[in-house]
Amino acid sequence: MESENRTMIREFILLGLTQSQDIQLLVFVLVLIFYFIILPGNFLIIFTITSDPGLTAPLYFFLGNLAFLDASYSFIVASRMLVDFLSAKKIISYRGCITQLFFLHFLGGGEGLLLVVMAFDRYIAICRPLHYSTVMNPRTCCAMMLALWLGGFVHSIIQVVLILRLPFCGPNQLDNFFCDVPQVIKLACIDTFVVELLMVFNSGLMTLLCFLGLLASYAVILCHIRGSSSEAKNKAMSTCTTHIIVILFMFGPGIFIYTRPFRAFPADKVVSLFHTVIFPLLNPVIYTLRNQEVKASMKRVLNKHIA
Repeated sequence: MESENRTMIREFILLGLTQSQDIQLLVFVLVLIFYFIILPGNFLIIFTITSDPGLTAPLYFFLGNLAFLDASYSFIVASRMLVDFLSAKKIISYRGCITQLFFLHFLGGGEGLLLVVMAFDRYIAICRPLHYSTVMNPRTCCAMMLALWLGGFVHSIIQVVLILRLPFCGPNQLDNFFCDVPQVIKLACIDTFVVELLMVFNSGLMTLLCFLGLLASYAVILCHIRGSSSEAKNKAMSTCTTHIIVILFMFGPGIFIYTRPFRAFPADKVVSLFHTVIFPLLNPVIYTLRNQEVKASMKRVLNKHIA
């Protein structure tokens, strides 16, 4: 009730990616094409992994969850953005904005933790292969998935609670194409310095620590495989390279957006576009294109259903 009394704004106006109609049309067409080509690919990955009895290893279990998280994460922003491109006035309700922000950080936080779990999985598989089946058993994998979903929820609910306590009395123009913490906080009617520091600590520090921890873990793995045979070394190198590319895609833009005080930079919207729409859809595809087992299984699934 207190939140309702203090919150005078009932809707936000999204200023969008750009004010140029030509650029908006170009981005709309490119995102639409990209979205409807890559998104079905993500669901094909999920269907392949769940339907092929040969893809039961923990790596594929985590890959299927990554495809689901990335598709959901991108849908939260991309679907709304495509609709807004066709609207003269881009309006989102206060509750809709908070809901979008919650799911964005819930899924994003969960994905970041999933990449940590996948790094741990690769560490055990490469550096402790004799213990792999014991450590990464189905019960442990499910417990890890439950923990990362819970971690994503806690991370996101902290953001939402802090924002719900802020009074918004105008202006109501969000300089972005979706609701995110930096832009929403700036519209509060009070000094938000302390809240911004808390948000940087919750989002920025978490992102940076996960990123540095992941790079350190893969550095350990790469050092470990230096003395391995050529075949084992090449396979491990391929897997680790794929993971590192996805980590850079996931955490690079996140560090740029959340680890600094919330001031606007010209590149913010472009970075946000890649962070919320492009890279999430690409991540599972990158994993798949470099994994021979998944590619072979996808071909079998497609041939079976086409035939």
